[in-house]
Amino acid sequence: MNRWQSLISQPGVIIADGAMGTMLQQAGLNPGDPPILWNVDHPDRVRAVHRAYLEAGAHILLTNTFNGNRFRLAKHGLEGREDELNRAGARILRNEIEDYMAKAGTPAREAVVAGDIGPSGELMAPLGKLSFDDASADFARQATALISGGADVIWIETMADLEEVRAAVEGTRMASKDVPVIVTMTFDTHGRTMLGIKPETAATRLVEWGAAAIGGNCGNGPDEMLAAIQKMHAPVPGALLVAKSNAGMPEFEDGKTVYRATPEMMAQSAVQMRDAGVRIVGGCCGTTPAHIAAMARAVLS
Repeated sequence: MNRWQSLISQPGVIIADGAMGTMLQQAGLNPGDPPILWNVDHPDRVRAVHRAYLEAGAHILLTNTFNGNRFRLAKHGLEGREDELNRAGARILRNEIEDYMAKAGTPAREAVVAGDIGPSGELMAPLGKLSFDDASADFARQATALISGGADVIWIETMADLEEVRAAVEGTRMASKDVPVIVTMTFDTHGRTMLGIKPETAATRLVEWGAAAIGGNCGNGPDEMLAAIQKMHAPVPGALLVAKSNAGMPEFEDGKTVYRATPEMMAQSAVQMRDAGVRIVGGCCGTTPAHIAAMARAVLS
């Protein structure tokens, strides 16, 4: 039994981690700089974030590789370092989990390295210029690097376009036929993705494509996430559901992005997610280890 199967075979809610970018900015990352570069420039700071989420109770942790595809890296002149930066991100998390578990003794649950793949930042054809073959080929390169660095699963997140999701899933399958794939999409205030995809449609397609778990992440806060998850649950009641909401609606204050949801508010939302059938609960933008710890206490008590 692999780590993923061991984790999901046990009853109860599974806790995922919270925001990486939020925490790295607190550690000194300048807004606009590529977080993935810290996997080689400041691996100790990235590792410290992972450790904080482990201590908060997370058992699924995402690598610091959200913008690790060639298209995003090219905006910073880093496209030639895709393999290096993604592999480093997975190794940092793999090593941190192993060290943490060794010190903690026999864990009640396995902790899983989720290789994080975000959107390309490009529009897929025919709306844009990115072809399905080019997209899937690069997602395959990223997935290959993540798996070789120690990823147990591939987590495809913050997606708005089902065709791009299909390319990411196919690319992952080119890298490995067996690695579990988790997919979360982002739904806005109108209950659809930016490209108009309904939660019900997304859920049906993601299950058809063999996703091991499906759900939503990011968005405008837990209330809208709950509504989207309930709609996803309806057509595929047997699917393993994921909710990783932002800590409320993002607001701009003194040139900075601020999220108002407190740990207590996110804990309350986690209980609502659990009661709606969500099995994996975590946080996205604006959430911290304090949020995740409060959520873990609320759903696991």
